[in-house]
Amino acid sequence: MKKLILLCAAVTALSGLPVSAADAPGVSARAAIVLHADTGTVLYEKNADEELLIASTTKIMTALVALERCDPDMEVTIRPEWTGIEGSSMYLKAGETYTLRELLYGMLLASGNDAATAVACTVAGSEDAFAALMNEKAAELGLTGTSFENPHGLDSPDHHSTARDLAVLAAYAMENEEFAAIVSTRSKTIHDQTYVNHNKLLWQCEGTIGVKTGYTKAAGRALVSCCEREGTRYICVTLDDPCDWADHAALYDWAFAEYTYVTAVEEDFTVELPAVCDGGGTVTVMPAEPVRALVRPEDTVALRLELPRFVFPGVLAGDRAGRVTVTVNGVPAGETTLVYREDLPLPDRHRTAV
Repeated sequence: MKKLILLCAAVTALSGLPVSAADAPGVSARAAIVLHADTGTVLYEKNADEELLIASTTKIMTALVALERCDPDMEVTIRPEWTGIEGSSMYLKAGETYTLRELLYGMLLASGNDAATAVACTVAGSEDAFAALMNEKAAELGLTGTSFENPHGLDSPDHHSTARDLAVLAAYAMENEEFAAIVSTRSKTIHDQTYVNHNKLLWQCEGTIGVKTGYTKAAGRALVSCCEREGTRYICVTLDDPCDWADHAALYDWAFAEYTYVTAVEEDFTVELPAVCDGGGTVTVMPAEPVRALVRPEDTVALRLELPRFVFPGVLAGDRAGRVTVTVNGVPAGETTLVYREDLPLPDRHRTAV
């Protein structure tokens, strides 16, 4: 059972939560990672920084860029050059009109390369111009092992990413409500055509809510998924993995069994500080927001407080008093500001008359 300890000490700089994956299930993937979506904590990794082909998992970034730059209700009339693209297809026909949202459903569920082309050209005018926007977003997110040359993921000399980068991208993309709604949809009927989501984990693995499959002969099977159970959300990525469905399910079962995302500093957590004023008394401090941490049952969770020994008059409710840092096994895992819950006004004799 995890232990909670209260420590009054100076706060050290925050760093990542140390996680041992020695007991994690093995995977057949060339590269893999499991990441806690809310904190970015990595629970498991295998060759996570190797730059590899990523096939249609590319479309996560395609959809994200489109949603951040355009109204999903905008109408798009399909041009002939956007149809007949190699590989998986939404089977668009020249002259038909779709909303951008409908194209995104066809792109993310059926992995339509034609839909990805139509989205890219609608947003940026050409695939090359759109790829530049994708790379701009990748740089913004700190995806240093990622390079995009097209919006669909067909093999290209300088089109690649890493398991780690894709996990960070997916965690970010799942915060976009429109994106999350699309990738969690099992099937969608558009223009009398029903598209079924290629992500079988939506049916096979409890709690799966996205995100994208991918395959080319050169890349092998790529899979980025997101799973949430009882308020805890993980991202799993496998690249070049012939057993991706089973590997993702096993890694999720392991992660949810081993770790719990707990509230280490509750909203009602308080500390009483002695007041230096006529009549003495105390002043209450409280957290500006709760702090949560990812822990195993055997972990020791501690709270390190940085606060003054005394409070002098002249503070107001909401003023910063100090901070509290949550540590797990001695390593900082989260923090928040501590604020005064009530005023401690100056005595009347110290107030300046107006």
